[in-house]
Amino acid sequence: MSLIQLSDVSLQYGAGTVALDHTDLHIQPSEFVALVGPSGCGKSTILKLVAGLLAPSSGGVIVGGREVGVLGRSGQAASGVRIGMAFQNPTMLPWLTIRENVLIPLKIVQPFRQDYAKKKHTEFAERADALLAQVGLKGFGDKRPWQLSGGMLQRASLCRALIHEPQLLLLDEPFGALDQFTREELWSIMQNLWMTHQPTVLLVTHDLREAAYLATRICVMTSRPGRILQDSPVPFERPRTLEKSYSPEFASLVQQLRMCIAQVRTEDEPSAHPATSAKVSTPESLS
Repeated sequence: MSLIQLSDVSLQYGAGTVALDHTDLHIQPSEFVALVGPSGCGKSTILKLVAGLLAPSSGGVIVGGREVGVLGRSGQAASGVRIGMAFQNPTMLPWLTIRENVLIPLKIVQPFRQDYAKKKHTEFAERADALLAQVGLKGFGDKRPWQLSGGMLQRASLCRALIHEPQLLLLDEPFGALDQFTREELWSIMQNLWMTHQPTVLLVTHDLREAAYLATRICVMTSRPGRILQDSPVPFERPRTLEKSYSPEFASLVQQLRMCIAQVRTEDEPSAHPATSAKVSTPESLS
């Protein structure tokens, strides 16, 4: 049974922009799915629909077998599936320590919040420190956010997204603001976290190498209004290495994705023939 199902979903903002048009997407438990495509094609909109932050104009969004409702104070959508989120900006509270920032979901999400007061200095603190150690931040729990670099803050943000053991992890360009070296380092950390904890992951990214390195499947979207144009498995075994990401077969996969997106952009230009269909011939299977 799919953990996430988008069935014929469309979303229009007010009387204006149509962000998504008749979009279908099914994601199985523990899959790592990357959404790529032109800017403004609706990638982040899909994330918000799955999280319950937006409601579709038409169609159905099912998570955990139940229709998604608006995200409540419990930190869970109406589906009851626990959700973790990480974004491009880690947004740590400056008056709290890194450990206290990581613990924030446990203050909000059931069943953890009922025990937070008595466990925040013991079991929950140990859980936070274990996650921080796993991402290379052992000993930094008592530091303040302003004492850490951007890459270190993003590592802490991943810990905060995982601290409450989410079944579903939503990542909206979490490494996009980092330099290339730090970004690649965090790809390896994210892969290790996924292999260890096995959440279902939905990643939005503009970096095609990042998608190929991390994902089990890559979905290419059309220009706005967005639809899933190509949905292909990533054939590389895990664990993947940075050396592998520079191999000919890896470069070929990335180039196929780039050509597909470039073709979508070309057909979306005003000069394109008016009879041109939004559907393009997809590259050869990535598998």
